[in-house]
Amino acid sequence: MSTEPNPALREGKPVEPRRLWFGTASGAVAWVLLGMADIVITWRACMVQEDYGIPAPRPEIRILYFALAVVLLAITVYAGSMSYRTWQYLSNRRKMLDAPAVERREFTAVVGVIVAVTMGRGILWLALPPLFLDLCWRAR
Repeated sequence: MSTEPNPALREGKPVEPRRLWFGTASGAVAWVLLGMADIVITWRACMVQEDYGIPAPRPEIRILYFALAVVLLAITVYAGSMSYRTWQYLSNRRKMLDAPAVERREFTAVVGVIVAVTMGRGILWLALPPLFLDLCWRAR
C-alpha cells in the first residue's frame, strides 16, 4: 500500500481549468474585440464621404456597435460572476475582502473577478461615446 496521499485530495476541491481561464481571460478578450470592432466599424462607416467631407448619417452602424458592446459586456459580466462563484466555491470565506487567495486556483478566480470589473468598465467607457457622438466626428 502506498504512503503517498491521493493527488486529487491534495489538490483540494476540483475545479475545471477551462472555467478558471474563461473567467480570467474573457473580459480582456471582450474589451480587445470591442476596441478592434470600434476601429473597423468607424473606418467602414466613415469611408463613404459626401461633399465637403461630411459623412452621411448612418444610424444602423451605431445600433450595430451598441448591440456588439452589449453582447460583449454581457459575456464579461457572466465571466466575472463565474469567477466569483468559483472563488466562493474554493474559499472558506464568504467576504471577498477577507480572502487571502493563497492557492493558485483561488488567486486565478479572484483575478478573474478583478479583470471582469475593470474590463467591464472599459467596455462601458468605450461604448458610451458612439451613443452621443457621431462616429466619424469622434474619429477625427
